Parts: sequence; structure tokens; C-alpha cells
Amino acid sequence: MLTWIVLGLAAGLVAKFILPGKDPGGLILTTLIGVVGAVIGGYIGTRMGWGEVTGLDSRSILLSIGGALVLLLGLRVLNRR
Repeated sequence: MLTWIVLGLAAGLVAKFILPGKDPGGLILTTLIGVVGAVIGGYIGTRMGWGEVTGLDSRSILLSIGGALVLLLGLRVLNRR
């Protein structure tokens, strides 16, 4: 559980660094975006045969960041409407 939170925080921070903007929320929302992004990235990675998000290795981190980017873009599209 703690690994997911740490991975989520890292993924959320990197995603917000890659896609800067005026997003609401602070550290807690960034962590939640990262954790949910890790789940999304793990799901997509598993379905595409790239592996699962299993811990703090480079593949899991990249999948988590990718999922957090997808989630952040999706949230921005929904907020514009």
C-alpha cells in the first residue's frame, strides 16, 4: 500500500511537471491522480503485454506516469466542458 502511494506521488508529480497548468488541488490530489494513473497504466500495460505495475522498478514507474498523464489529460478535457 505504501509503495502505491509513493509511486502515485512520484507519477503525479512527474505528470504535472510534463503537463503544467492551473489544475486544482495540491499534494493530496496530485497523489490521487498518480495512484489512479498507476492503476490505469498498469491496466493498459497488462492488456498490451508490457507487464504489470508491481513495484518501484523503471517499467512500473513509466507505466504509472503514462497512466497519470492520460488521467490528467482526461480531467482537463472534462473541466473545459
